[in-house]
Parts: sequence; C-alpha cells; structure tokens
Amino acid sequence: MVENIQRVAQEIETAPLGNAAELEQFRITYIGRKGQIAALFDNLKEVAPEQRREVGQQLNQLKNRAQERFDQAQEQLANSTESNTDIGFDFTLPTIPNTLGTRHPLSLVRREIVRIFERIGFNVAEGPEMEDDFHNFTALNFPENHPAREMQDTFFLSEDKNHLLRTHTSNVQVRLMENNQPPLRSIMPGRVYRNEAISARAHMVFHQVEGLYVNKGVSFKDLKETLYYFAKELFGQDTKVRFRPSFFPFTEPSAEIDISCLICKGEGCNICKQTGWVEIGGSGMVDPAVLESCGIDPNVYSGFAFGMGIERITMLKYQIKDLRLFTENDVRFLRQFEGIV
Repeated sequence: MVENIQRVAQEIETAPLGNAAELEQFRITYIGRKGQIAALFDNLKEVAPEQRREVGQQLNQLKNRAQERFDQAQEQLANSTESNTDIGFDFTLPTIPNTLGTRHPLSLVRREIVRIFERIGFNVAEGPEMEDDFHNFTALNFPENHPAREMQDTFFLSEDKNHLLRTHTSNVQVRLMENNQPPLRSIMPGRVYRNEAISARAHMVFHQVEGLYVNKGVSFKDLKETLYYFAKELFGQDTKVRFRPSFFPFTEPSAEIDISCLICKGEGCNICKQTGWVEIGGSGMVDPAVLESCGIDPNVYSGFAFGMGIERITMLKYQIKDLRLFTENDVRFLRQFEGIV
C-alpha cells in the first residue's frame, strides 16, 4: 500500500500540465471519483488496523498535493490565455459602429412643449408626486363629495385619505401661487396617477403638462392666443383650434381645447370619430376662490390655466394608436424614433 502511494505521488509531481487537455486528463486520472487516489482510499480497509491511521494521513497528504498542483496549473493556464487574447488581432479592421439609444417619444414631445412655451416667457415649475388633500383637491375648489376624491379614482396613501398620489399637476400651481406673488407665468410638466384600468386608451400612470398665468388684467383672449400659438407651433401652421364650453372646479369660465384632426385634416375619420376634431386638453380662467385660497387677491389679479395629456399629444403627433406602447419598453417601437432630437 505504501509503495502504491509513493508511486502515485511521483506520477503526480511529474505529470505534464501544459494545456487544457493535459489538465483534464490529470483530473480524471488522479482527482476524479474513479481516479487512482479514490481507489487507494477504497483499499484502506485492507490495511492492518494498527497502520490505518498512518496510511490514512499519507493518503490525505497525497490528495491535497494533487489538488494543489491541479489548482496552480489551472490558474497559470487561465492567466496565460488572458494575456494572449490580443495576439493576432488585426488593428487595420474597421471599427464596429456604436449602437446609440433613442429618446423616448414622451420625452421628445415634453421637451418640444417646454421649448414652445419658453419662447413666450413661461418657465418650468415642479412639485411633489405624493401630495396632501389640500393641495390636490381643496385648494382647487373640489367639493368634499366630488367623485375624484373616491377610491375608484384616486390612489390614497393613508387611511384618512389625506395623503395620495397626485391626480394632476395642478398641485404645483397651488404651491407656486402660495409661495410667490404675481406675475406668475409657468408650465408644470410631470407624472400623475389615476385609478384606471389599463387599456389602449387609458393608463394608471401618465404625464400631463399644465400652464398658469396670473397677473393684472389677464383675460380669456390671452388664454386663446397662447393656445393658438402653441397648437400651431407643435402641430403645424395649418392646425385649427376651437374651444368648447365645459366645467372644471378650479376654472370659470372653462373650455375644452380641440384641434383639427391631423390624420384626415378635418375631413372626418375613425380617429376623430368623423367629427374632424380631436380634444387635447382643458382650460379656463382661474376661479377667484382658488386665487383667494392661495393668498392672491382676486380683486386685483386674474389668471388663466390649461392642462393637456402628453400621451394624447404624442399619439396625435406620431399617429400611435395604443397607449400601452409607451410603457412596454419594446425596442422595436422605440427604434422608430432614432434620429429625432
């Protein structure tokens, strides 16, 4: 038994380990479950009881030495392979062009909207997405029994319904009027949340851009001229704009904003439901009660406000028919916007 151990030990020390094939053969011959060292351990039961302890220690030393030599050779081979990876590389080959990412269509449209309003003196204001009831509802003249305050329309963050995910960016208007004195001229782009079922035409998370102008002598004519300019800059000079009477708790008078259909040019199609017009948002003169709740004297100042969904505008601009495409991160969809800056 001792002679066999000495023979295997000598073989282990002299075995060639210069490449991957020799390394694998070494592992199979000596370290593997059916290798020579495993066979020696199996024969340990044939050794006399008084010698087993000594022979067992020799076998453990043999096994450790075999494993040590295998690990050293494996590491040397790996280092040698890494150092030779560049050998033979042809540096005259043309480079592989970088694959550039694309801007998300919502980001493209949001940036274009901001640029348009910046050209006529609006700045950008931002506020929290987690809001309290006062800034999201009460200060905007929402009555206590308004449907928007119910669980089926709003994501509440507390049992007392005092904290919630904002349902519009109008909360930024309230904070702006609370902390600043007129004149105020700002737009508020941002993400909002509503408890709606996700479909091709609706989503629980979407983006809005709202605008606010408060100063002395602001009239509905100022609102109309501002939105005329915006629509023609964004959709083209041939775009027509109309205002339809409506109702919002925070504006009076209020109006829906429609533009002529970009698909059929006003002739009537499935997109505009044969009317030739497509709604893009709401607007109106800021209700005096809202100005007063924000600390602005409605007898001195007046203002207008408007709001639009960025998803709706993007769908019209790029003729996208499914709202879910904006959040699915499908590379095939996003690559269609390569080159747009």
